[in-house]
Amino acid sequence: MMSDAQAAPAGTTGRAAPAGQPGRTGRSAPIRRLDGSPIRVLVVDDEPSLAELLASVLRYEGWEILTAGDGASAVRAAREFRPEAVVLDIMLPDFDRLEVLRRARQESPHVCVLSLTAKGAVADRVAGITAGGDDYVTKPFSLEEVLARLRGLLRRAGLARSRGETELVVGDLSMDEDAREVRRGDELIDLTATEFELLRFLMRNPRRVLSKAQILDRVWNYDFGGQAHVVELYISYLRKKIDANREPLIHTVRGVGYVLKPAS
Repeated sequence: MMSDAQAAPAGTTGRAAPAGQPGRTGRSAPIRRLDGSPIRVLVVDDEPSLAELLASVLRYEGWEILTAGDGASAVRAAREFRPEAVVLDIMLPDFDRLEVLRRARQESPHVCVLSLTAKGAVADRVAGITAGGDDYVTKPFSLEEVLARLRGLLRRAGLARSRGETELVVGDLSMDEDAREVRRGDELIDLTATEFELLRFLMRNPRRVLSKAQILDRVWNYDFGGQAHVVELYISYLRKKIDANREPLIHTVRGVGYVLKPAS
């Protein structure tokens, strides 16, 4: 059954590590979603003590964690919670893990899946990967190994970045947030302050369609109400600077909003 444990409070990243957890004083900088919000992870295991131990370790990273004890709860949680990563026990009491994977990826096609398996044979490990999981760990496992593998999966999938990293990259477009420099390929692009903030919002949400109301709220900090032309105007400014004579990165989704995605 899915636990009541939801997102960790904002202050949990500084609390003491759970008993038995390896020392964490030398850990890497925490990673977060591209828009700066916490990573969401769904932990699926029918052993409540193990699921809660994993959840405690991941909450220590400042991530939002939800746990589920069976396939049905996992599918429901994936639909409602929309995690960036799933830690999935290969043996569940109801659903086959492949069915959980299939349904989870219907909701979130790019979700990373780390499989937990008690089987050590090479054939079983290979089957776990080819069946749709992105990586695996074999029980008994190190908690640090689980965390390291999740970090690697999230970074390779382009779903997360370290809090200390200041560069955003989408295709051949890059932005150094600290230096406030933008380049398309090797060309330095000069942007006004508002253009920079608009592009930053788009780049922190690659492949995500953003409505004009969302853009107004985040970039201009006021409610939507007859101001759509402001967004349209600045999108046109960006296109002239970013996409002129190049394969376009900024796309209009008619009746919805705009999306920034790598050139095909």
